[in-house]
Amino acid sequence: MGLNTFGRMFMPKNKVFYELFEDVAEKGHEMGLKLKEMVHEPDVNKRAAVLAQIEDLEHKNDDNTHRIFTELGRNFITPFDREDIHYLASSLDDIADYIFASAKKISFYNVNPKDTGIQKMADLILQGTVEIKKAVLGLRDMKNLREMTEAMVKVNSIENQADDVFDMSIEMLFQQENDFKEVIKKREIYQVMEIATDKCEDAANVIESIIIKYA
Repeated sequence: MGLNTFGRMFMPKNKVFYELFEDVAEKGHEMGLKLKEMVHEPDVNKRAAVLAQIEDLEHKNDDNTHRIFTELGRNFITPFDREDIHYLASSLDDIADYIFASAKKISFYNVNPKDTGIQKMADLILQGTVEIKKAVLGLRDMKNLREMTEAMVKVNSIENQADDVFDMSIEMLFQQENDFKEVIKKREIYQVMEIATDKCEDAANVIESIIIKYA
C-alpha cells in the first residue's frame, strides 16, 4: 500500500483542517462581495462602513489562519502534506489581505471608485473568490474533480483578464487624468487589486498540486 493510499485512510477522521479552509474561503468570498459593494457605493460614509465590515472579515480570517498553523503543530496526522497545508493557508490568507488592502487604499486616498478599471477589477476579484471557494469545498472528498479543475481554469482566466484590465486602465489613466496625485493614487489601487487576482491564482496552483498528489 502506497503512502498516499495510507494517508487517505485517515482523511475522513481529520476534519478540522477542511472546516477551517472552508471557512477561510467563505470569508474570502464575503470580502469579495463587500469590495464590489464598496466600489459601487457613491456615499463616502457608507463606503467607510463597508470597509469596517471587510476589516472584520479579514481579522476573522487571520484568526482562522493562525488556528490552521496551530493545528498543524498539534496534529500528527493531517489530510495532506503539512507543507501543502501551510502553502494553502498562506495563499488563502494572502487573498484576504489584498482584498482588504484594496479597500483600504480606496478609502485612504478618498478616491471616487466610480472608475471603470476599479469596478472591473472588483468584479474579477469577486469571481476569483467564487472559484477558489468551489475548489476548496471540493478538497474534503475530492469526488468532483471536474468541477474543481474547471474552477482553477477559470481562476487562471480571471488573472489574465485582470492583467488586461490593469494595462488598459493605466493607459486610459495617463491619457485622461491631468491631476498628478490622482494618477499616483489610482495606479496604486489598480496594482493592489491586480495582485489580489494573482493571489487567487497562487491558491489555485496549490490546490492543483494537492489534487495531483492525492486524487
